[in-house]
Amino acid sequence: MSTASTTTVIPDAEFGYELLVCRYAELAWHPDAGPRPVVVSRQLGTKRRRWDTVVIEVDPDAFVRRRAFGPRTIDSDLLHVVRHAPAEWAWYRDALPDPGYPWRYVRRAVHRAADRDLIEKRRRGNRIRIRRKRPYPDWVRRIVAIENKPDLDASAADRLVDQLAHDVDAALADEVWLATETTGERVEPALLREMPVEVGILMTDFATGVDADAVRVDWHPSDLAPNSTLAIDRDDGPADRGDPPGGGSRTRGRDGEVVTRRLEIAERAYGKGWRSFHDTMRPDCRNFELRRSGRALVPYCAAKGRTPTARECAGSCPEFAPEPPGWRTNGWPIEGGPGSGIRRLLDRRRRRLRDGIERS
Repeated sequence: MSTASTTTVIPDAEFGYELLVCRYAELAWHPDAGPRPVVVSRQLGTKRRRWDTVVIEVDPDAFVRRRAFGPRTIDSDLLHVVRHAPAEWAWYRDALPDPGYPWRYVRRAVHRAADRDLIEKRRRGNRIRIRRKRPYPDWVRRIVAIENKPDLDASAADRLVDQLAHDVDAALADEVWLATETTGERVEPALLREMPVEVGILMTDFATGVDADAVRVDWHPSDLAPNSTLAIDRDDGPADRGDPPGGGSRTRGRDGEVVTRRLEIAERAYGKGWRSFHDTMRPDCRNFELRRSGRALVPYCAAKGRTPTARECAGSCPEFAPEPPGWRTNGWPIEGGPGSGIRRLLDRRRRRLRDGIERS
């Protein structure tokens, strides 16, 4: 088992293609308007619709202030507390908007926020009082959704139409793109499919690398209307946590529930990233490797001789060969065993990209 083989490999699974699109976005987004600081994640959205790739365009200065809240996601219940915590001490029920659900859940969130050092908390008599440690910043500029379909044949296109139409109508994202591989034909088949006209089309060719030159725009997306009343699937996510304080240029025109839902997605992207596949796959298997595809590292299964899907790479796989306990307890060949080394490597890369945004 090697942590990162230098052999160049082109993933042949849709999952591998998704990772290359994420790496491209991390290196060279935006394809139409020049480089922008971004946080990239994958497999995020609502219960009704999950996006393959999510690109969060960020304000670099505000992003520095967001990082002061720590590297973990601030979930929806914590956001309700952190965004509205007052500058001066106040009883939490006076300070926070009515959540629309029992206050006991808010009280639990207050305790969790204080335990994570997101706010200050103290008790006066029977009342819990809170105060913010720092204002929660307006760090999200835009949200971009990308659907990845390397082989866009007619049947695949038909399945995507309704999904992409929902993305356009919902307007949770500022732009929606379809990414697909080039075919070399004079007119790419993607341009002939019955896709919503608001959806942009990215043609990719990762055979020579993962950078700006590997992607071209064949159709430009529409900037989705920010005041769409269709933007919330009322039955598929957390309840409204209240309107944000202030507003600002990046949220003006969207109602409070839409702003909150977008921020929840951005927070999940911030905490999860796109390299989190090691959380659901089995890097502790002897057959698990990371191999290079240009400037990207993608999973590789030595037993299968290819990039496995996330579903395949599990303890139920017939080829699963767990690391011997001695590898982990004796620190061979690296502390914690090769699987732990892979996790640390991917986590370091995620931190390096975050640090790069702060320095930009």
